[in-house]
Amino acid sequence: MNFKEVRPHSVSITEFGAVGDGVTLNTKAFQNAIFYLNSFADKGGAKLFVPAGRWLTGSFDLISHLTLWLDNDAVILGSTNSEDWPLVEPLPSYGRGRELPGGRHKSLIYGRNLTDVVITGNNGTVDGQGSIWWDKFRNKTLDYTRPHLVELMNSTGVLISNVTFLNSPFWTIHPVYCSHVRIHNVTVIAPHGSPNTDGINPDSSDNVCIEDCYISTGDDLISIKSGWDGYGIAFGRPSRNINIRGLIGKTTSAGIAIGSEMSGGVSEVHAEDIYIFDSHTAIRIKTSPGRGGYVRNVYVSNVILANVDIAIRFTGLYGEHPDDNYDPAALPVIERITIKDVIGEKVKRAGLIQGIKDDTFVDICLSNITLNVTSKLPWNCSYVKGYSALVSPEACEPLNERISPEHCSDCCYLPNQITSLVNQNWGAWV
Repeated sequence: MNFKEVRPHSVSITEFGAVGDGVTLNTKAFQNAIFYLNSFADKGGAKLFVPAGRWLTGSFDLISHLTLWLDNDAVILGSTNSEDWPLVEPLPSYGRGRELPGGRHKSLIYGRNLTDVVITGNNGTVDGQGSIWWDKFRNKTLDYTRPHLVELMNSTGVLISNVTFLNSPFWTIHPVYCSHVRIHNVTVIAPHGSPNTDGINPDSSDNVCIEDCYISTGDDLISIKSGWDGYGIAFGRPSRNINIRGLIGKTTSAGIAIGSEMSGGVSEVHAEDIYIFDSHTAIRIKTSPGRGGYVRNVYVSNVILANVDIAIRFTGLYGEHPDDNYDPAALPVIERITIKDVIGEKVKRAGLIQGIKDDTFVDICLSNITLNVTSKLPWNCSYVKGYSALVSPEACEPLNERISPEHCSDCCYLPNQITSLVNQNWGAWV
């Protein structure tokens, strides 16, 4: 796609006094440029061009019908002064900042209530320079929850492509309460010791497509979320129709995770063509008493693992609650999870699949999985029930019932409608 043809109006950030020396603070230039371009929103939209250079800035807001275009060798640098990242209200589905009560710092690139917004370019870079935030977290000197690198809220028709994101202070790309989101050909990198630098976290969002991304971070590569305990239950917006294809990456945490904040529900997740290497866990579900909500109809296939500690991990007692008001009787429903066509070399353990007493995870289905496992105890399962076929080493006893035709509705569910739903209206946005 030629975005110059899509957006009939274009300006360069230099036209608004920006200086790309890596020292001059350009927050006002970004804000003024976007304010000017807002006048073209009803005239086909506009493009803000960021040329080669190192463009230091604090947080700035996007607008509808805007393309933020980063040229090759363009670097948007996050300010190392926390005052350049103003505070915003906590998300209603979390009830507080994720790390501390109260508000949270606004992301570097932020937007809310938007339609048709694009972040792309010729593989430019957004660098959050997050080490100052990581140090504050480690030293317990944070006053408020750390900022994301990109957060778009309540927005529809979002495309993020052909950009490298580095060193986020917290989660890197966070679409929350969004619909019709496509994240394509994106690279996300943060040091493996950096805390909570998740790659891409769809949160209470639907019709999300994540394709052909390389991610190497200090936490989950992709984590699907939907609110935290009672706040997420009350807000009641699930994450659903999530497509993940062509993910490559490594992490000290999980490759693809669901949770632990999943109280609004997560369903219709389809992940395929995944390569996870030099990592702790490949596929993980995290939940806890008090979460409520559900995770259902998850289908993961065509996975290659190399040098991974745990291939499959479900954790039913993850803990971490926003406050003491959560209801421990609010138990999550985990059901119809299928993982198939997996091969792995240098895998320590095949699986730790641990549900919750009196809240068994059901219809967990494993098929055509071959792992070269070094542990003498490859599986550890509790409070789960399901089926398996062609699994080596042989699956744990609660999952040993053979998959047969009468179980196909539980185990062979292939959500073909996900692809059609994700792509159905995307052409109109692109």
